Amino acid sequence: MAAIQVKKRHTIRKAQITRLMDQLHEQLGTDADLFSSDRIEIAETAGQMRFYLVDKKPYLFENQGWVFPTLMGAVARPFPSRRIVVDMGAVRFVVNGADIMRPGIVSVTPDVKVGAPVVIVEERHNKPLAIGVALYDAADLMQQTAGKMVQSVHHVGDEIWNLEV
Repeated sequence: MAAIQVKKRHTIRKAQITRLMDQLHEQLGTDADLFSSDRIEIAETAGQMRFYLVDKKPYLFENQGWVFPTLMGAVARPFPSRRIVVDMGAVRFVVNGADIMRPGIVSVTPDVKVGAPVVIVEERHNKPLAIGVALYDAADLMQQTAGKMVQSVHHVGDEIWNLEV
């Protein structure tokens, strides 16, 4: 697993912070306010991902045209939206980067949309385990009986989790 190398790091302007928060509001609604700050830095990498440092910690990332909290952000500033709860039997697979399969899903918040990022949490303590992209809307997902429901993008222990800036 290659470590992510930060190429540039600088504070973004207030207008850029406003645009960033607007993008985050599209994903999380009012829960986006948990990540607001007067000073947000951007950390650009060699890859397609960008990381936003809120209070000098990589709490947000941009990927595939959307902005969403990293796992570190979801742990530090928990939010109830865009959430998929998995059973304890799925936990060991999810933390190793596996995609989320239907039999392991316990519940889904109604705001889950196809192609949008979601946070995957475990059922017992509601701890975030992974960030993924939903392959179905909430209602369609719960009607399915088998198959892949969420593609994993970021999980505990991966290069994003271990990012040092």
